[in-house]
Amino acid sequence: MKLYHINFNLPWPLLRAATEKMLPSHLPRLLLAERYQPRFVRCCEVTQALIPKLQLLDWEQLPTTLAMQHSGERTIPLAAYVGAYLVKLDLGLTTFGALRSFLRGHPALIWALGFPLLPNYHRFNADLSLPSQRHFSKKLSTLPNEILQTLLDGQVTWLQQQLGHDFGQTVSIDTKHILAWVRENNPKAYIKEGRFDKTQQPQGDPDCKLGCKRRRNQITPTKEGKPANKKVSIGEYYWGYASGVVATKVPGIGEFVLAELTQTFDFGDSTYFLPLMVQVEQRLGFRPRYATADAAFDAWYVYDYFHNPAHDGFAAVPLRQMKHGQRQFDADGLPLCAAELAMSRKSTFINRTSLVQHERGRYVCPLLHPEPSGKTCPINHADWSDGGCKLVMPTAPGARVRYELDRESERYKSVYKQRTVVERIFSQAVALRIERPKLRNQPAIANTNTLTYVLINLRAMQRVLDEKDVKNR
Repeated sequence: MKLYHINFNLPWPLLRAATEKMLPSHLPRLLLAERYQPRFVRCCEVTQALIPKLQLLDWEQLPTTLAMQHSGERTIPLAAYVGAYLVKLDLGLTTFGALRSFLRGHPALIWALGFPLLPNYHRFNADLSLPSQRHFSKKLSTLPNEILQTLLDGQVTWLQQQLGHDFGQTVSIDTKHILAWVRENNPKAYIKEGRFDKTQQPQGDPDCKLGCKRRRNQITPTKEGKPANKKVSIGEYYWGYASGVVATKVPGIGEFVLAELTQTFDFGDSTYFLPLMVQVEQRLGFRPRYATADAAFDAWYVYDYFHNPAHDGFAAVPLRQMKHGQRQFDADGLPLCAAELAMSRKSTFINRTSLVQHERGRYVCPLLHPEPSGKTCPINHADWSDGGCKLVMPTAPGARVRYELDRESERYKSVYKQRTVVERIFSQAVALRIERPKLRNQPAIANTNTLTYVLINLRAMQRVLDEKDVKNR
């Protein structure tokens, strides 16, 4: 955090000129040390309560380009918009109209955020110094999300410097559903065309997609005395988005967001894994050793990502129930058939149609391949007459680790306990209204989600400094 020192023992016109001359135009004025702030800013309790938190943000990560006001008469620093959006989230202001009204009633906050000040005699005009409500909303929708991601980059770097290189060795991954602001999600609204018809895009949000929050299979009810003969899938469907997050915990301080990604609700949970881990690895500078997630992330590439013979890293993920049950392998990594014989690998091929392109192997009965042994199946398997058992599965070590992982060990349980880390992040995000945003397009929702996690990290960063102050006393 870099603070700028300017002599503010000057009349207002000279003071404003000195500020514009000494402080870079793309940075907010809140970076000035308190003793160099104007008196009306020092006397505003709301502004002084927000400044210490906002000062922890690496504002210099934002580009130096300025955003044009729609009228074309003046330019507004990007940092001013970002600061205003963070204030909106932190104070629970639901609309941009409420944000503008609040800022208009706190001129000191307008000054601190870095909005260009239009003069009004010896002070400035708070109303004219602010963008319109519509422009606040438009800017949020057009702001590239990559710019806001750089703020998370700076936060993770700062946390590593404060907490050491062990920070981020264990991560927790999960997704949070976000309901679009459309009448199709209102159970009391009458929808003639069909509430959950994916071909009927809601008019209220052109970007949202239909997805299922959770699904469970139930036996269809039948008349008394008649057996049930069919299962149906029952789920909770919504139009909206989902937010994927990777978080880590520091004991005694709290949880921190390492990476986040927003997609429409029609994307499965597993599609978040690799993009999120790319962000995590870039920000930490290394690959975390341990990870935990729910059964939605039970995929071979998740285990393969954390499997490393050089150390004991692994992914603590529950194993989904499969028709074939628990697979077993021999010492060479070959799968065992139902008769506990090591199956032969007949051939391999590249699967280019799956989420992750990978090599798959075709495994066949060892009694018939590569040459018939003349023996019969010891358990007389049902497939014996049809060429014996056959199996197609990935050849990557993660496909084997998925089954061989000891989920009853204390080591697994200690890592799996960290799964609640990301759930606590989502609890904080829900308190900041992430679940039902009053926004109508994906870019605005994605940017709001990123800023929400930036704010959660800022609060945690304050706790880090408070903990250090306590230790230094």
